[in-house]
Amino acid sequence: MAKETGRKLVAQNRRARHDYTILDTIEAGIVLQGTEVKSLRAGRASLVDAFAQISDGEAWLHGVHIPEYTEGTWTNHAPRRRRKLLLHRDEISKLVGKTREGGLTLVPLALYFKDGRAKVEIALARGRKTYDKRQALAERDASREVSRVLGRRAKGRDD
Repeated sequence: MAKETGRKLVAQNRRARHDYTILDTIEAGIVLQGTEVKSLRAGRASLVDAFAQISDGEAWLHGVHIPEYTEGTWTNHAPRRRRKLLLHRDEISKLVGKTREGGLTLVPLALYFKDGRAKVEIALARGRKTYDKRQALAERDASREVSRVLGRRAKGRDD
């Protein structure tokens, strides 16, 4: 069987980019059981309520929903169990320092396969207030409108 190459996205947390200001991102490996890997390869996972936490010098991922593998037997996994993240010790200590600094949290942004191995993209993020969210939406809409008008002008239409 040929070795996988490239990146295959399984799940993405779009809500996190709306609710948080992303300051830094880190790619981490994730410890999975066999049926979890098979379920992920089928493209089934949810990062809706997920968050990462560091306890006792280890990074853990909580709240990720990987549904049970349909072909699994008694060896199936629990869908919402906590999963260990594979990070270097210096990366963990850096994250501990920044999260204790104040107001920062660890949020998973994406779950994917990279060269056949399961990876998760963790973001160091600061929560946004409601008015910040509205302002970000207004800026995005304004930039869309500007690009739309410039596109029409480039095509020679002044509608």
